[in-house]
Amino acid sequence: MRLENFHHVIRAAAAITDETLFVVVGSQAILAQFENAPSALLRSQELDIYPKNRPDLADLIDGSIGRDSIFHSTFGYYADGVGPETAKLPEDWETRALHVKNNATGNATAICPNVHDLIVSKLIAGRPKDLEWIEDALDGALFDPGRIEPLLDKVACDPQILEGARNRLAALRNAASRIGKRN
Repeated sequence: MRLENFHHVIRAAAAITDETLFVVVGSQAILAQFENAPSALLRSQELDIYPKNRPDLADLIDGSIGRDSIFHSTFGYYADGVGPETAKLPEDWETRALHVKNNATGNATAICPNVHDLIVSKLIAGRPKDLEWIEDALDGALFDPGRIEPLLDKVACDPQILEGARNRLAALRNAASRIGKRN
């Protein structure tokens, strides 16, 4: 996905829902902070989104401009209508969030977690695609691994899931230090 695609999805979601404030989670939220993010981070065709004040309208977004919709077949990207429970983020993530609002979004606002909060969410999810995305972000020097551990302490979720995220972070740090020693 490119930045103009991100803007288009926000604009379309606003037109469909009559809402003007959205939360974007998932990998493509990176575009709010890094408009020219490495292409490896922008492979996804979907923008995970929900109206902040009306998350119940996520199904309307999904049905109108979601996967396999006319919007998707026309443009090659789509919205994935999600909810506040989709991404596990630090409790104070919105204090660091980026807000995207401009003519290209139809003056609707997209609230996006910053890269460190995205990394936390992906460590908690722990899927292979999430871990690959984190490695690509690390290769692009887009985040400081040292800032992740304190953010993990601010996530409300099962302690076993948090322990798994901490283990994945430790493995990531070990891999990064091995790579650094070879270079």
